[in-house]
Amino acid sequence: MYAELSITSNFTFLTGASHPEEYVQRAAALGLPAIAIADENSVAGLVRAHSAAREIARLVAERRAWDAAHSPIGPPCPAHIPPPPSFPITLVPRLIPAARLVFSDAPPITALPENRAGWSNLCRLISRGRLRAEKGGCDLSLCDLLEFSGGLQVLLHPIEKHGEKGASGQIEATGWAPFLPRLGAPFRGRMHLLLSPRYDGRDAARFDALAAQAARLDLPTLASAAPLFHHGRRRRLADVLTAVRLRRRVEQLGHAALANGERRLRSEGEMRRLFAGHEDAVDRAGALSQTLTFSLDELRYEYPSEAEDSETPTQRLDRLARAGLAWRYPAGAPERVRNMLEHELTLIAKLRYEPYFLTVRDIVAFARSRKILCQGRGSAANSVVCYCLGVTSVSPEIGTMVFERFVSEARDEPPDIDVDFEHERREEVIQWIYQRYGRHRAGLCATVIHYRGKRAIREVGRAMGLSEDTVAALSSQLWGWGGSRGVEEDRLREIGLDPADRRLRQTLALVHEIEGFPRHLSQHVGGFIITEGRLDELVPIENATMEGRTVICWDKDDIDALGILKVDVLSLGMLTCIRKAFDLLRQHHGAEYTLATLPPEDPKVYDMLCRADSVGVFQVESRAQMNFLPRMKPRSFYDLVIEVAIIRPGPIQGDMVHPYIRRRNGEEQVSFPSDALGAVLGKTLGVPLFQEQAMQIAIVGAGFSPEQADRLRRSLATFKKHGNVSEFRGLFLRGMAGNGYDRDFAERCFSQIEGFGSYGFPESHAASFALLVYASAWIKCHHPGLFACALLNAQPMGFYAPAQIVRDARAHGVEVRPVCVNASYWDNVMEPDGRGGLALRLGFRQIKGMGEEDAAWLTAARGNGYHEVADLWRRAGLGPAVIARLAEADAFAGCGLSRRAALWAAKAVAADRPLPLFAQDLGGEVIEEPAAHLPQMTLGEQVVEDYVALRLSLRAHPVALLRHRLTPGMEARGRGSPPDSSPCKEKKQGAASKPVHPAAPRR
Repeated sequence: MYAELSITSNFTFLTGASHPEEYVQRAAALGLPAIAIADENSVAGLVRAHSAAREIARLVAERRAWDAAHSPIGPPCPAHIPPPPSFPITLVPRLIPAARLVFSDAPPITALPENRAGWSNLCRLISRGRLRAEKGGCDLSLCDLLEFSGGLQVLLHPIEKHGEKGASGQIEATGWAPFLPRLGAPFRGRMHLLLSPRYDGRDAARFDALAAQAARLDLPTLASAAPLFHHGRRRRLADVLTAVRLRRRVEQLGHAALANGERRLRSEGEMRRLFAGHEDAVDRAGALSQTLTFSLDELRYEYPSEAEDSETPTQRLDRLARAGLAWRYPAGAPERVRNMLEHELTLIAKLRYEPYFLTVRDIVAFARSRKILCQGRGSAANSVVCYCLGVTSVSPEIGTMVFERFVSEARDEPPDIDVDFEHERREEVIQWIYQRYGRHRAGLCATVIHYRGKRAIREVGRAMGLSEDTVAALSSQLWGWGGSRGVEEDRLREIGLDPADRRLRQTLALVHEIEGFPRHLSQHVGGFIITEGRLDELVPIENATMEGRTVICWDKDDIDALGILKVDVLSLGMLTCIRKAFDLLRQHHGAEYTLATLPPEDPKVYDMLCRADSVGVFQVESRAQMNFLPRMKPRSFYDLVIEVAIIRPGPIQGDMVHPYIRRRNGEEQVSFPSDALGAVLGKTLGVPLFQEQAMQIAIVGAGFSPEQADRLRRSLATFKKHGNVSEFRGLFLRGMAGNGYDRDFAERCFSQIEGFGSYGFPESHAASFALLVYASAWIKCHHPGLFACALLNAQPMGFYAPAQIVRDARAHGVEVRPVCVNASYWDNVMEPDGRGGLALRLGFRQIKGMGEEDAAWLTAARGNGYHEVADLWRRAGLGPAVIARLAEADAFAGCGLSRRAALWAAKAVAADRPLPLFAQDLGGEVIEEPAAHLPQMTLGEQVVEDYVALRLSLRAHPVALLRHRLTPGMEARGRGSPPDSSPCKEKKQGAASKPVHPAAPRR
């Protein structure tokens, strides 16, 4: 029996040329009982291989069930059982976790854990090397291996140098002899010398030399094909990956290129032919695999207990939840809510998830103690417990959401709570988590960056020797996340390329092949893994690019597959805006508001939204939403929930938008094919808008089992860039037909469900976002100036530039005042307008190139105000470049200086002393510099300079300067200033009283 124990997958980035899943599938087809994927200093791809092995086991079980159902003596076949897999499976391969360790002072080895203790040592060993190096690197020495040697089997990779051939033609093999005395004691009986072919015609002599040396060193040999790909057809792609890694063209690889396509996964028969005369090495591989019984299924994740003092987690959660119920409902909670709370606490205790809820509560409590606004999103909105703990401000009473969508005993999977924090202050929360739990117990998930269309074309095209112009032309044909298959022959001809060109055809074929390959690991946006014990004994930890952060090597899908709890600490710009707006409300109006205490269901807010007056309002500020708002006419909070969910690629591609609007407006009758589906789709007028409804249609209409419905739910993941929901088509259509639904209706239902594979919202997620929609709309409706101020201070975010935000604020009657060295601060502020109201004063943050530190020095030294440009240099210590930026932004207008006069004065300021030309005394002679008479700037020039310095202008809209030429009948007015009706009436000190706008000559 043979098992392959040294496989390189594409998680050895830009080296391996096959996915871990492909190796498992190929091993199943070849009949290999076990394989070990051993990537370089990494275990990042193991969970994917593990999941693939479990999926094959599931398919085998389903095929056996199908065969039994179709047996002449068996019961009839149920409609929901699929046919057997199309590929023959003789054996389900077992995955052996492993890693290839590369040392700075010794040859590499493949480490294979024998048991759970061995896995812990392997993870800590890799963590040690990764944390010593920058992101992507690993610095290991042999001493580290000796420290974490327990429970590991090691395969020694020989380093061979080819000496001159003697009379016997032997090849000298060297490498491990100097290190064996150090390895002997800790690894006695747990070492093998690895034999792997090079397919260069000299393998037989090499194996003989290595076997002879191994015998002298008392080392057993072990055979491995050391595959770089699962099938020989990947050889070309392997060379392209090498070229990308080495930054060369393929034809320049030389000896770095593979000589042939033989470095593939091989069957036992092939290995015995390759190792003729050394079959014992093949047998040892199989024998060793049988002793390596550790599986990733053995990883028992232990969540922090979160117990305090003498309270158990159950008691603490019960106490906090009931205290929160009294806080949320001061007049007493409704009976329905109290019953929901009891039900949830009972189920949470039964599944032992109390510590998870307590962790999230503690994180939120810390944020609130620092006055950091936060809001739980996603399925947490289904939970009364989360509402009472303050995790979410959305009451689960809205809609028909149920707790089982969040935590289900039948599904037996951990809950997932996402919490958004202010994007400017989330790092405080992240560092608090590291400080509380320690970096050995907490880490962020990874995100695998895959090759997509544009990057694939760029890197493969350069490796294949295409010119930069050709690569750019090909890349320009792709949009968004689209794959390179969008580049068709007609399009190639249109951009001047020949589809029949051999190199171009090869390049596009390789681009198609590399799409989906992992490129490198990045950090997840905020998914934290926290453990009771050492996290680095569960999975290796490494440094992130961002200083002060550490990450694990598994992504969120890997974590889900292993049942590991994750807390998502996310950021949201709108929360920063809302918190700053709440601060302004407290400062200027003495009003204390939170997300939960805003006046609900305000008709004026809905009137504003019905007018599509939603510039800057969360989630409904896009042109698509503005177009939809007057048609939707939202009048309640649940209407906003639907509004958030319906304008998404999923519902749009599934043709759900227009039917919903027609039914809402009474233009189309609302009907249901059955009462069962009516109960599922009633609240959305028969149109499936939420992921939960898609699952219920599959269960109620198509007879999906809970396990199949859960797989469907996973395929509908909101943020996947490619869905795999289409694999359920046949199963769904057969199930609908079996339950009496006609095919047209079933096809239409599946088409709508399929749209969610691109982008669809769960109802609870939409409800959490809808609360922020209402909050931002309420502030904009009642306090447009404060909302604009907060929105500008939270930039960059949203759809709109500062110029559009300011223009919208002025349209709502807000007085906006320019940046001024004597009145502005770093942030935009509200100040008395002299008429009992508030005006918006633009801050120094609006000036392009201005830093917050310089603004702090300017405001600290301002005192009673600056009177001339040189004051900023003398009193605030600002450099000439910063003063020039202020002058270009016309910030000295309050000192009586025009933009040009201020800029002229700024040029006279030196970094350390006045320039000699401007000195008052030079050899006893006083030099008097005559005043410069600078030409006045036209209004058009002022507007242009405003946009250059501030990206906005308070003087006029740029189009207003051309309106006299664009409006019919205005040509007769000829050259000169715009008509009086133009908005550009405002004048500023230093500007000409009658600005002239010379028309450009016609060409």
